[in-house]
Amino acid sequence: MTNAQTNQWMDLGLVEVLRQKPLQEVRVGRTRIALTFLNGTFSAVSGVCNHVGGPLGHGQLDGEYLVCPWHAWKFHCRTGEGEPGYEADKVPRYALEERDGHLWIDTESATPRAKVPHAPHPLARPVVRQPGPLRVVGISTTNMDERHRRVSTSELLLDVALAHAATVSGTETRLIRLSALKFRACEGYYSQAAEACTWPCSITQMDSKDEMDQVYEAIVHWADVILISTPIRWGNASALYYQMVERLNCVQNQITIRNRQLIKNKVAAMIITGGQDNVQAVAGQLLGFFAEIGCTFPPFPYIAHSRGWTAEDMERNVEQVRNSQDLREGAQALVDRAMLAAQRLLATEPMARLSRGGRKAHRLEVERTGAVPE
Repeated sequence: MTNAQTNQWMDLGLVEVLRQKPLQEVRVGRTRIALTFLNGTFSAVSGVCNHVGGPLGHGQLDGEYLVCPWHAWKFHCRTGEGEPGYEADKVPRYALEERDGHLWIDTESATPRAKVPHAPHPLARPVVRQPGPLRVVGISTTNMDERHRRVSTSELLLDVALAHAATVSGTETRLIRLSALKFRACEGYYSQAAEACTWPCSITQMDSKDEMDQVYEAIVHWADVILISTPIRWGNASALYYQMVERLNCVQNQITIRNRQLIKNKVAAMIITGGQDNVQAVAGQLLGFFAEIGCTFPPFPYIAHSRGWTAEDMERNVEQVRNSQDLREGAQALVDRAMLAAQRLLATEPMARLSRGGRKAHRLEVERTGAVPE
């Protein structure tokens, strides 16, 4: 782009150079422009997406529509209108002229940006603990066919812990089985740009059928105690655990991107069972992640059971866990420790915003694409 200027007209550069790319981002000062060359014609619209400010000029073309690289919102390359059904969502468009082999843009010709009002997602409400008794959520990460359920030893002990918690006067409990939820895997928006990862998760905002909202609601807004149960699968936690954790990345990324801590004064504890060893490594992953999103832990924050590498008689394994008084008492003691820790946190002054710690002590410096356009 040159610095040549005639009133409000700015020289974008040589036509022969600009026409080599069907879609590109150009800048007029600090203004981002999505410039297209399609069917022999140049068009220019704002390079800032209406959704969360994604860079339209770095996206791709779907026919005559620009597709935002962050969350796939679409806008017509000439009119700036949203895709069919969303035409009222518009990004500004600009007038262009070709003069003496150069392409010029009228910076004052921008049409108004129009955003269809969208009610905030229910999860976006302020995180405020509502008055009431202690609340314990259990999340089973065992995968199975919900139509023909089998016995899960980790879920069995989670049931014991929740049943015990419910005996404490006034305590409320919930059980979430990830195998019963239909939720998409994380689609890696954070890998595109830090600010592309939103709270609530963009998948949750855009897909009303995605049921990860139940986990977000329980962990961020409802529970004081979070009990996670997982089997050991080839030395690791379950695949569903990792699918959940990847989607919980949006909770952790709020600390990085916005210096916003969604989880405060919450206690996490874990139940780990499996036919193979590697208990400490699985526990280490769970502890590391839940520490990163802001949870605290009771003394001895997990219980585990493993019969070792050679114990392949799984029927006996289920029987042993079901009938073990030691394991039942261990699950009950675990939730007792977690509830006591949560009660102590709630009895003190609420934690103020914490200093950045660990690998997040460094403030993320990113080039802001601009706040969500109004």
